[in-house]
Parts: sequence; C-alpha cells; structure tokens
Amino acid sequence: MVKLKWGMEYKGYLVSVDSYMNLQLANAEEYIDGQSTGNLGEILIRCNNVLYLRGVPEDEEIEEADQD
Repeated sequence: MVKLKWGMEYKGYLVSVDSYMNLQLANAEEYIDGQSTGNLGEILIRCNNVLYLRGVPEDEEIEEADQD
C-alpha cells in the first residue's frame, strides 16, 4: 500500500523501485477516503509524492480476492 501526500492510496504488486524511490506498481487499485475508485493497472508513482508505503499482509490479500 502506497499513501501519497494528497491522501490517495494505491494497492498493487511492487514491480520495481529505483535509486530515487520512484515506484512501479502492477495491478494497482486506487483508494480515496478508504473507498476503492477502481483498478488502474500498471502505474508509476514519482518519489516526491509518496508519504509512506507499507506491506499488506498475505491473509488480507486472500480475503479481498475471495470477496471478488
């Protein structure tokens, strides 16, 4: 999960990170105010926009897949 300075969150599979901490996510989903706004696919997030990133526990991913 990546949270931006502006409050948006993105959840996806981390594909790559460069030396500047630019992030590439695959199968990314956008969340605004905790609500999913849809699947974006593959995205690149520029480093200066990132507030923080955190890992999502595997069991949380499995639960969401079961709900779909």
